[in-house]
Order: sequence, then structure tokens, then C-alpha cells
Amino acid sequence: MQKISPFLWFDNNAEEAMNFYLSVFKDSKIIRVARNMPGSPGPEGTLLVASIELEGQEITLMNGGPGHPLTDAISLTINCNSQEEVDYYWNRLTEGGGNEIACGWLKDRFGLFWQVTPVMLPELLSDADTAKAGRVMQAMMKMIKLNIATIQAAADAK
Repeated sequence: MQKISPFLWFDNNAEEAMNFYLSVFKDSKIIRVARNMPGSPGPEGTLLVASIELEGQEITLMNGGPGHPLTDAISLTINCNSQEEVDYYWNRLTEGGGNEIACGWLKDRFGLFWQVTPVMLPELLSDADTAKAGRVMQAMMKMIKLNIATIQAAADAK
């Protein structure tokens, strides 16, 4: 068990969100599920809380009720090794009502914010060559979904 892991509060669709995330991430599994019993805060048999693992990251989802919606103050980052991975996660997480935001950020249909990021981006943004890092930043700021070839071209420009 991880010492620290995200705990996400959903109104009443945590089970739907859980099943969706399990379908998006190939390396995923349910760790544990607790359902409402008689006297619990929700309808008997419905999901109360569940822990899942997505690509090695444990995440807990809870049906906590209204009043605490997910916000962009927290997001989950997916580190992608290829444009194919960027495209796959971007397309899957925006399907069914997700929203594209900017600079590799999106909000899925459940209100959870994600950053779909090529692994080379943080390296290029922190490059000792500040002109190179600046070109990469400027290229990224013009994008919605990140494009590795365009980012690399900006890094390589003189």
C-alpha cells in the first residue's frame, strides 16, 4: 500500500467513474470495494468507497454526496512516452462529455482534471539552455492537446 494516495470525492457516480478509469488504463485493477449497508449514508448496495490501481498508482473514490465537486486545483498527470500514448489517453478521457482545456490539460466527464504529458516535456522546460526552454514553453502554450513533434521542433529550432 502506498503511504500517500489521492482520495477523490464524487457525488453519486464513483462506481461509474471507477469502471471507466479501469477501462481506460490497461494496467488497472480493483483493490477493494465497500458498499453501503443498512444504516450507511447511501442506498443499500451502492458503492460507498473503492480503491483501484491505475498503472501502479492507487486511487480511492468515494460517493460522498453533493457539495464538494472536483476542481482544477488538483489534477492527475499521465506521463506518456509517445504521441500514440498522448492521443490514446486524450481521446479516451475526453470521450462521453470530457472537455479539452489547454497545454495538455483536460477534464473528463466526471469532472476530474488530467494532464496528458509527454515525458520529455518537463526535461525540455527545465533545460539549462533557457532560450530552448523558452521556445518549448511558447510552443506548448499554443497547444490544447500536446504534440511531441511540434514540441521537439521548438526545442531544436535555432
